[in-house]
Amino acid sequence: MHCRRCLPQAGTSWKTLKRLEPKIQVDAVAGAGNNLVLKRILHVDRTWCSLTTPPRRFVHHQGGYHGGPSQPASPRPSQMALKNVATSEAIEKHKKHLADWFRQQPNEERQFGPSFSLDTTHVDPVIRESSLEEILKPSPEMTIQNQLQAPCTNVIGLQNLFDMDACGRQVKNVVLYGTVGTGKSTLIKKMVMDWCHGRLPRFELLVPFSCEDLSQNNAALSLRRLVTKKYLHLREVVPMLGSTNLKVLFILNGLERLNLDFRLAHTELCCDPNEPVLPSAIVVNLLRKYMMPEASIIVTTRPSAVRRLPSKFVGRYVEVCGFSNVNLQKLYFQMRLSQPDCSGASGPATAEESSERDNLVEMLSRNLERHNQIAAACFLPSYCWLVCTTLHFLYFTKSVPPAQTLTGIYTSFLRLNFSGEVLDSTDPSNISMMKYVAKTVGKLAYKGVMSRQTSFSEEDLRHCFEVEMKEESELNLLNVFRSDVFRFFLTPCVQPGKEHTFVFTIPAMQEYLAALYVVLGEKKTLTQRIGKEVSEVIGKVSEDVAVVLSIVSKFLPLRILPLLFNLIKIFPRYFSRFSSKDRDTIARTMAVEMFKEEDYFNDDVLDQINSSILGVEGPMRHPDEASDDEVFELFPIFMGGLLSRRNRAILDQLGCPIKNLAVFEIAKAMKKTVIRNSRKGLPPSELMDYLFFLHEFQNERFTAEAVQSLRTINLSSVKMTPLKCSVLASVVGTTSHEVEELNLASCHLDVNSLRTLFPVFLRCKKLHLQLNSLGPEACKEIRDLLLHEKCMVGTLRLADNPVTEQGAHYLAEAVAGNSSLRHLSLLHTSLGNQGVEVIARHLAQNKHLQELDVAYNSVTDEAALALVEEAKRHATLDKVHLYFNEISEEGKQALHGLRKDRDGVKVLVFLTVGADVSDYWAIILNVVQKNLPVWDRERVQQHLGLLLKDLESSRRQTANPWKKLKFMRVENEVKRMLGKIQQGAL
Repeated sequence: MHCRRCLPQAGTSWKTLKRLEPKIQVDAVAGAGNNLVLKRILHVDRTWCSLTTPPRRFVHHQGGYHGGPSQPASPRPSQMALKNVATSEAIEKHKKHLADWFRQQPNEERQFGPSFSLDTTHVDPVIRESSLEEILKPSPEMTIQNQLQAPCTNVIGLQNLFDMDACGRQVKNVVLYGTVGTGKSTLIKKMVMDWCHGRLPRFELLVPFSCEDLSQNNAALSLRRLVTKKYLHLREVVPMLGSTNLKVLFILNGLERLNLDFRLAHTELCCDPNEPVLPSAIVVNLLRKYMMPEASIIVTTRPSAVRRLPSKFVGRYVEVCGFSNVNLQKLYFQMRLSQPDCSGASGPATAEESSERDNLVEMLSRNLERHNQIAAACFLPSYCWLVCTTLHFLYFTKSVPPAQTLTGIYTSFLRLNFSGEVLDSTDPSNISMMKYVAKTVGKLAYKGVMSRQTSFSEEDLRHCFEVEMKEESELNLLNVFRSDVFRFFLTPCVQPGKEHTFVFTIPAMQEYLAALYVVLGEKKTLTQRIGKEVSEVIGKVSEDVAVVLSIVSKFLPLRILPLLFNLIKIFPRYFSRFSSKDRDTIARTMAVEMFKEEDYFNDDVLDQINSSILGVEGPMRHPDEASDDEVFELFPIFMGGLLSRRNRAILDQLGCPIKNLAVFEIAKAMKKTVIRNSRKGLPPSELMDYLFFLHEFQNERFTAEAVQSLRTINLSSVKMTPLKCSVLASVVGTTSHEVEELNLASCHLDVNSLRTLFPVFLRCKKLHLQLNSLGPEACKEIRDLLLHEKCMVGTLRLADNPVTEQGAHYLAEAVAGNSSLRHLSLLHTSLGNQGVEVIARHLAQNKHLQELDVAYNSVTDEAALALVEEAKRHATLDKVHLYFNEISEEGKQALHGLRKDRDGVKVLVFLTVGADVSDYWAIILNVVQKNLPVWDRERVQQHLGLLLKDLESSRRQTANPWKKLKFMRVENEVKRMLGKIQQGAL
C-alpha cells in the first residue's frame, strides 16, 4: 500500500495553507490524574506450562502486525513479567534516572525560579484523533478565529492513546504529529514524568529514544545493546525484552530526523532483539511489529514526515492542536506568572509583589478575551512561553546589569523550538530550518519593515518564497516548510476586512527576522550575489592556475603570463574590498532606522511591547477606523542585539553563523553613524530606545564611547520601570565620566528605583527628581546620596513630591553634611512650618548652599522670617523662594525689609518689591504655569488673585510712568493665566 503525498505541490495557492490547520477543540483534555501505584508480585504464575512460544501467525489490521489473535488479559500480568527483585529494582532505578533527566530544565526556564518544574506548571494541549485521509485531504478552509470558536470533536486523552480503535482492535502504534511549536516534545516529557510517578500504570517499562540521537549512530547494534547503551541500569531487564509479556512502551521522538525505508529491498526483516543492525532498521522492524510485536510505540513527528510511515503500520493518528481554547491559555499564564519565585526576589513574595503578579494575569486575560490576534498567537504553546518570558523580563528584571536581553529571549525562543534542526533530512543540502527561515521569511519581514507593512497578501508570499526557485529540491524544501513551519511564523489575520491576508504571529517577530535577514548578509543586490559567486570560483581555481602558469613559464618565457596570473588574482581581492562595504550599509541602516524623526514622539519600545501584550486600557478602536502608521522601532535594536557574542553563539547552533570579523567591521562603521547621530539631542522616549539599544548590543567598549558623548540625559515623562532603571544604570555604568544633567522628572520613580540608580546619581551635577511621588522613605536614600563622599550633585530638584515634615528631617541632615550641593528645590513638597524650621536649624552647618526654594509649602510668617534670618547669617546662601505661602501682609513687609543691599539675601515672595516689579516675576509665573497640572487649581487661582491685587496696589502708589507700564504688563500676564485656568485651557 503506497502513501499519497500530503504536501502541497507546485503552484498550490497559499490559501490552502489555512486548510492544513486542524479542527480545534474548545474543551481542555483532562489528564489521567490518578495516583495509582503499580504493585508488582514477584513469583512465577502456576499456569505457565511451557517456556516455548507457538509460531507467530501474522494478521494485518490497522493496529499493525502482531502475533496471533488477541488473548484475554491475565488476571495477574505483572506476575509473569517480573521474575525477581533485581528486575523490579532496575525498573525503579530507571524511573528515578528518567525523572532526574527529564526534570532538568533549560537555562531559559530557570528564570521562573527554582520551584518551577514540569510537574507543577504543565498544561496539556488539546490533542485529537485524526486519520490519514484527513491528513492527505485537509479540512475545508477555516481561519484561526473560527478554530478558536469551533466545537470539540474527536478529543482524546493521553491515557487513552492505546485504547481499542473504532473496530475493536488493540492499538499498538500511535503517531503523534503537529507543526513546530504545538508542544509535542513537552507533551512527551510530561508523559515520561507521569510514568515515573506511577500515573501511567498500563506500562511496566517505558523506554524513550531521541531519533536525533539515533541518527548519529551508523554502526550496527542489537536492540538489547541499544537499550543498555542508553540506559545501563536496565541490563537486568533487557533479557526479558521480546521473551515475556512485559508491557513495554517505546517512545520515538522526532521521527523526521531518521531516513526510514520500509521496503524489504532496503531494510530486511529482523525479529531477533540480539541481532546487530542499523538503528534505523531496528526502528523499522519495531514499527512493522516484526520485532517485539507485543510492545507499544509512540512516534512523534512533524506533518511532512507522517507520509514516511505506511498507514498499515499505524494504529492511531493523533494531532497535537496546541491551546485551541482561550481558557487553556489563561491557565498556562496563571501557572507560569504566579510561581512563588517568579518575581525574582529572595524569600517569600511580599503582598505588593503578589498583587503585581495577579494584576498582570488579570490584564493579560482581559486582552486575550478582546484581542483575537494575541489569542491566535497563543494558539501555539511556544508563543505562550514567549509572552510569559517577555512579561517576566519587563516586570521582574531588577539586577544590574539585567541578566537578559530582549534579543536574547527571542533567540533562545527559536533555539528551544528549532535547536539546529535541518528542514528536510532527506535533502542533500541539509540546510538548517532557521537558515531557511532567515532567507525566506526574513526577506518578507524586511520588505514589510521597509514599506511599514504588517499584513501580507498571497502575492506577497509568492514573491518572497517562489520567485527564485529553479530546481526540484527547492520546491521540495518549500513544501516541507509549508507543512511544518509556515504557521509558526505567519498566521491568518483576524482583523475584520483582512481575513485573506497573513500577519506575523507576534508583531515583534517580524522585526526580529528582518534584523536577522540583514545581519546575516542576505540582503544583497544581484551584482553582489553574482560577484560573490564568481569570486569564490576564481579563488578556488587561482592556486591551480598559478601552478600551471609557473610550469609553462619555464619552457615558454612569455612575460605576459605573470601579468595574466596577477589579473586573475585581482578580482577576488577587489571583491573582498567591495563586499566590506556591506558592513557600512548595515551600520547605516541601523542609524537611519534608529533615529527616524517621524518616530520621535512614540512611546519607547519597552512600553510598546508591554502594550502589545497586555493591551491598552480604554475604548477600543473601531474596526473601520484607519489605523496609525506602523512603527518598527525594534528593528534596529534587534540588529544590534543579534551582533552580541551570546546571541551569535546561539545562532551558530541554529546554522546561522555570524563571523567575528563582520561584527568588528559593523561596530567600527557604527561609530561613524550611530554615535554621531546620537549627539544631535533626542526626545526622552527616543533616548530611552537608544540606551536600550546599547544594552542589547552588549559591547562594553562601544557603549562606553557612546555614553561619554551623552553629557545630558533627559528622560522626563518616561515611565522608569525596574527594567529601564537597570538598563540606565548598566549602560551609564560602563564609564566613570561626569553627567552634566540627568532629568528624571515625572518618571514614576520609587525607593527601589533610587537604589538601582544610586551609582548614576553620584556622578550627576544636576539631578531632576520632581513629580515622582517620592516620600519620606525615598528621602532616606537621598540623604545617603548627598552624604556620600563621592557625591557630585550640585543642583537637586525635588519639587512636587510628598516629602512632608518627616522627610524634611532626612533632607536637613543631608544639607548639613553635604559639600557639593548649591541649589535645592523643595517647591510644593508639603513641608509645612515644622519642616521648614528643621531645615533652617541645619543651615548653619552648611557652607556651600546658594539657593533654597521652599515655595508653596503652607509656610506662615514666623517660619518664613526664621528661615530668612538664618539665611542672612549664611556665608553663601543668597536666594530664598517663599512665594505662594501663607504669608500675611505684615510678614510681607517684614521680608521686604531684608533686601540684598541691606542683608545680603534675595527673598522671592511676591511679584513686587516695594514700588517696583520684582526681577523674578517671570520665573514665578513660569513655575506656576509648569506645575498647574499637579497643583490645586482653586488654590492657585486664590494666590494669583492676591498677586494681582498686590500689583494693582503697587501700580497706584508709583508715579513713574515707565514703572506703571511695567506693572500693567505683569498684570496682563496674570490676568491671561487666570482666564485660561477658568476656561480649563491650562
